[in-house]
Amino acid sequence: MEPKWLEWAKQLQSIAQAGLTYSKDVYDLERFEEIRKISIEIMSQHTNVDHKTIKDLFANETGYATPKVDIRAVVFRYKKILMVREKNDGGWSLPGGWGDIGLTPSEVAVKEVKEESGFDVKALKLIGVLDKKCHPHPPSPYHVYKLFIQCEIIGGQPKTGVETNAVEFFAEDELPPLSIERNTESQMELAFKYLHNPNETVYFD
Repeated sequence: MEPKWLEWAKQLQSIAQAGLTYSKDVYDLERFEEIRKISIEIMSQHTNVDHKTIKDLFANETGYATPKVDIRAVVFRYKKILMVREKNDGGWSLPGGWGDIGLTPSEVAVKEVKEESGFDVKALKLIGVLDKKCHPHPPSPYHVYKLFIQCEIIGGQPKTGVETNAVEFFAEDELPPLSIERNTESQMELAFKYLHNPNETVYFD
């Protein structure tokens, strides 16, 4: 679903990053640096973001390029789903965020729910592993895998966090405007599918 220019830019960046990591020949290193510059130029031309910002955000990593991991907690109460309103775009999302070094996916889900909503939860099961490029999110400079983990409330009270300014539960037919950078309408439908069919197999891609 992502535009071709974005796919090309990310592929070039990945090739350049691997080449700069593993190549020893000075001439090869120069070529890979040129490839990285081309990937930055593509991003800049299509986003109107300056080269330095793109390089800092998009082309600053070292080592073999791998996807980032975004973890979202799916929490139901009385057949309604827990959502938080994001301060930066005003849209609503499932509690979650980037995976943290040193924490398991379920630990990240539990931590993010507490930080963003105030509730204490325990992780129950993985319900989906989605490739962001296969879903109707806005274009992203990163290749992202999204893990959806169903959780159960065991305590706590509604409380906003540093990045959120509202906490609510919503029925399937009354969902609020979504932060589609974080979750899409089809992904919310997928979450409710597991509420109605607890034995559904894990969704992937």
